[in-house]
This record gives sequence, structure tokens and C-alpha cells, in this order.
Amino acid sequence: QEEMESADSQLRDFVISSMIIFSLLAIPLKSYSQAMMIMVVIPFGIIGAVLGHFILGMDLSALSVMGILAAAGVVVNDSLVMVDYVNKARKRGVRLKDAVMHAGNKRFRAIMLTSITTFIGLVPIIFFEVSAQAQIVIPMAVSLAFGVLFATIVTLVLIPCLYLIVEDIKGLFKRKKTSSQVEASMLDKAKS
Repeated sequence: QEEMESADSQLRDFVISSMIIFSLLAIPLKSYSQAMMIMVVIPFGIIGAVLGHFILGMDLSALSVMGILAAAGVVVNDSLVMVDYVNKARKRGVRLKDAVMHAGNKRFRAIMLTSITTFIGLVPIIFFEVSAQAQIVIPMAVSLAFGVLFATIVTLVLIPCLYLIVEDIKGLFKRKKTSSQVEASMLDKAKS
């Protein structure tokens, strides 16, 4: 019964934290689509956490879910760094494809170092800690470490692709809007 109530409250907390993260991203970026693009990596963090538990032969617990919640906040950072770099490059006048390719090259080291240092910092807790107190924290550390590592690898490929896809979709809507405006103005001229 306690686990069921705990799962419900954790799901509620996850939804609330996701909404807060989305708001904090959408406001400075001034774009709902870019905020969604950044948050797409969160499910990959969850997949990485589950894979980490599977690899180590551990069961998912309530503390594992807390680690997943923590990983969600961390994995968003890598995507944000890449999207921010592309946005700044585009403001300088760099073409979209060039900006996206340069973002992958220029931010690769920073993103990988952030994730690898997080993973390595958690390795002693996961593999070498044997005290009874640490056994409680290990599932959380596994979720955080493997979630961040897996999401980072996916982020380096997924975010540049998503950025181009989102911009293509925006371009389609802009073209449809301008073509309908041109048609409307031509009809007005023909009537008069």
C-alpha cells in the first residue's frame, strides 16, 4: 500500500517537475518547440536508468525512481547547451545547417566531460560502497549515472537532427501562410 502511494506521489512529482523545467526553458528561449526539443531527451534518461539496473542485476525501487527524477534535470542540461549554441550561431548569421554541425563539434567535449565526470563521481558509490547506509543510496546513484550517460550519447545525435526537423516544419508552415496571403491579395486585386 505504501509503495502504491509512493509511486503515485512520485508520478505527480515527475509531472510537476517536468512542467517547471518546460517553463524555465520556454521563457528564456522564447520558443515552445525548442523547449520540447530539449525535453525529448528525458525518456532516454529513463531508458538508460532502467538499462543500468538491468546490467547490474538490480530491481527498480522507489529510490531508483528518485534517481530518475534527478537524472531528468541533469540530462536537460546537455541539450540546452547544444540548442543555445545553435541559437547564438544563427544570431551571428551562420546558416542553419552549419550552426547545427558546428554545435556538435564545439560542444562535444563540454557535454561529454560533464556526463563522464557525473558518471565517474557516482562509480565509487555504485561498485565499491558496502556499508548498510550506502545500500539505500545505490539504486538512486545507478539511475542517475546510467541515465545521464545514455541520454548524453543520444543527445549528441538526436538534438541536431531534431533542430533541423523542427526548423523544416516551421518553414513549411511559413511557406503555406505566405502562399495563402499571396493568393488572397491576388484575389482582391482581381475583384477590384
